[in-house]
Amino acid sequence: MGTNKRYAAHYDRMMDARILQRIADDFPLQTLTPQELQKDTLPVTRDPQPKPCRAWVRFGPHAVLVDAVVVAWNDVACGVEFSIGEKRCRCWVWANAIAPVG
Repeated sequence: MGTNKRYAAHYDRMMDARILQRIADDFPLQTLTPQELQKDTLPVTRDPQPKPCRAWVRFGPHAVLVDAVVVAWNDVACGVEFSIGEKRCRCWVWANAIAPVG
């Protein structure tokens, strides 16, 4: 029996979504601490039109690349928002953990 080459990308995305859902169910989403964000010294910029990106986020010991939007940032970190199924997630990640899309 062969593989379905016509819809391979579709099934790959479905499997990636299932893996992400399983990891998110088993481990908490991690975010940077106020000390890491340097909240006392660095101003935060909020974007009224969030920009799409790919971001590395952590669920417990697992780093996962997700499709997200950047909603806020400062000189060292970005606040991202993304969905896992119907659930919206938000966290802060290091600025170099973000790759712009488009």
